[in-house]
Amino acid sequence: MFEHDTARIARRFFEGICNAPLLGFAGGILCARPRIIRERQTLQPVFVTGSTGYIGRPLIVALLERGYPVCALVRPGSEGKLPTRAVPIVGDALDPSTFASAIPADATLVHLIGTPHPAPAKAAEFRRVDLVSIGAATSASKRAGVRHLVYVSVAHPAPVMRAYIAARREGEALVAASGIPATILRPWYVLGPGHRWPYLLLPLYAMLRSLPSTRAGAERLGLVTRPEMIAALVRAVESPPAAGVRLVEVPEIRRAASR
Repeated sequence: MFEHDTARIARRFFEGICNAPLLGFAGGILCARPRIIRERQTLQPVFVTGSTGYIGRPLIVALLERGYPVCALVRPGSEGKLPTRAVPIVGDALDPSTFASAIPADATLVHLIGTPHPAPAKAAEFRRVDLVSIGAATSASKRAGVRHLVYVSVAHPAPVMRAYIAARREGEALVAASGIPATILRPWYVLGPGHRWPYLLLPLYAMLRSLPSTRAGAERLGLVTRPEMIAALVRAVESPPAAGVRLVEVPEIRRAASR
């Protein structure tokens, strides 16, 4: 009995030292099946504008699944459109004074505000909404001490949508001038629910990519899917640049989903 108790006590003692159960306790100690104790990594918070939109809502779902705490800027009455566990911040995306104080310290801010279904006839909206909102986001980011700014721009140069591209390029300049480490993604068109008509252009894209004279333009202005875009945004959040601005063009956006 005494030997049995002594062996049991010794076994517990050495298991405590090894932080693992012992495979055997005869003539020595053999530690096996170590318990890998991982302290849950504290992930930096993410603040998302355009949070209930075409890209914003699925992005928030993806970030929450990875354990990121997410605050989401919404208009009054839109709180119920957010995924569960996202923290709603009611404010006006065009007025930084309504949300700057709610941005968590050292957060990544992902800016997704934009005119729905951009078209040449919406040139005034591009300046009133798209450009003003990124100006508000950069101002609020500087005030809050944001550590990383993620901005969805547009692929350029391009032969069409000049007013849209001009507004987004000005937005890129505001991001760069903020001095905050930033990632700028440049998709051309994001395919997905309600955004499928460009699938008709896929044969044309294939032909243009096959010709040396048009290959570069076809790659730069290529189509990406919504899952690819979400994957690229998550990757941007996970891997902020140490300084400066990192550009993510269409080919890299496409590759993000396969990583």
